[in-house]
Amino acid sequence: MNQQHTLIDLIRHGEPEGGPKFRGTLDDPLSDLGWHHMAQATRGENQWDAVIASPLRRCREFAEKLAAERNLPLTIEEGIREVSFGEWEGKTSAAVAEAYGDHLKNFWANPVDHTPPGGEALGIFHKRVIESWSEILQKHDGQKILLVCHGGIIRMILAEVLGIPLERSFAGFAVPFACRSRIRVDRTPHGTFYALLSHTPLPAGE
Repeated sequence: MNQQHTLIDLIRHGEPEGGPKFRGTLDDPLSDLGWHHMAQATRGENQWDAVIASPLRRCREFAEKLAAERNLPLTIEEGIREVSFGEWEGKTSAAVAEAYGDHLKNFWANPVDHTPPGGEALGIFHKRVIESWSEILQKHDGQKILLVCHGGIIRMILAEVLGIPLERSFAGFAVPFACRSRIRVDRTPHGTFYALLSHTPLPAGE
């Protein structure tokens, strides 16, 4: 039986400069700790064929360094830019809760129906991400890929792979800094099958 599989390692960026806040499309670089997070999360014998990254600095700069060190092709993919949080960007959760009342609580409970003011609707964000995801899978069929991206991107892809309703995609599971998720895609005569092989936060103290 003819079949082949593709392996995709999704990794969220490490800690950015500027502390905890709604960052979205803000272009903060990694902090020193964030660089350390990413080095620890990608150490060892990882035999990737290519690296793909969000254009935002907290993803792109590390991806550029890693690709250069390992002599791997690098693609900057606009479609995996983080979701825009609109008026919430640059604000802490406490500041958003104070200024917008129950909107923040409602967003976490059901982000589909509670878009941040001026932000990107979750349905539009999901469509953008999954279109890019499908193009990446088609282009890199049969390869092993590292995708350096954002928590929101990983949530959209895992929701698609695992059949999680979008309403639960932001509160249903955690994606901490430098968390790695591995997905296997098998193309067979009977169809294409997706499996989450691992979802691994960086160990405490790393």
